[in-house]
Amino acid sequence: MKTRTGFYPNLIALQTILRREILRFMRIWSQTLLPPAITMCLYFLIFGKFIGSQLSNIHGYTYIQYIVPGLVMMSAMTNAYANTASSFFLTKFNKSIEEMIVSPMPNVITLLGFTFGGTLRGLIVGTIVLLIAFLFTHVPLEYPLVMVMMAVLASILFALGGVINAIYAKRFDDVSFIPTFVLTPLTYLGGVFYSVQQLPSFWRSISLCNPILVIVDTFRYGLLGISDVNVYAGFGLVVGLVIVLFFWAWLLLSKGTGIKM
Repeated sequence: MKTRTGFYPNLIALQTILRREILRFMRIWSQTLLPPAITMCLYFLIFGKFIGSQLSNIHGYTYIQYIVPGLVMMSAMTNAYANTASSFFLTKFNKSIEEMIVSPMPNVITLLGFTFGGTLRGLIVGTIVLLIAFLFTHVPLEYPLVMVMMAVLASILFALGGVINAIYAKRFDDVSFIPTFVLTPLTYLGGVFYSVQQLPSFWRSISLCNPILVIVDTFRYGLLGISDVNVYAGFGLVVGLVIVLFFWAWLLLSKGTGIKM
């Protein structure tokens, strides 16, 4: 059983892990930050300008304005997830995670270090995409506090999901399984490119069970002031999921699940 090391040693440990995570994705910025920016430019150009110009307004906004929140959140969430999933799995692969587990450093510090690193990458990419959006259209930013809070919570949520994915992963292929076959379909069906009000009642009810739809629409409320879901319910759902995934990941680390490969 680990012994407590005190506040300041734990703070130094957290700073060390976080600094390593930041340096890891900033050192290879051309692979971690640039590709999402280029991809979103293509989305804005093709879907927003070329196709969107031929579509009618949604809730009083042009199509390109309407898809901005979804594309920002899609970038932030996927990058937060990818950062922790790849980083934690490589730490397992290199056997250095075992040194963290057996050290006096509490497991919660290890978890927070990886989670904050993934969260920061998600927020940086999301900010880049939002700045790119300003080059294509006007975004009003109706409720900045709502926007920032949801971006942070969603990035934390997906960073925690990446850690859990990496804990269970046995091979490199396992790291990409959840993003490819679960997160990508849920994201594209999560109201990024359309309003659920445009769907038949049955499919609208099914879509409302998608947590990514709730996240995207709550963030959309922060940017545009419109939403198809209850904003308070959106925050409640995300906070609840963050708590569940945090304790799930902490429990897995405490038990040493999936540490040995």
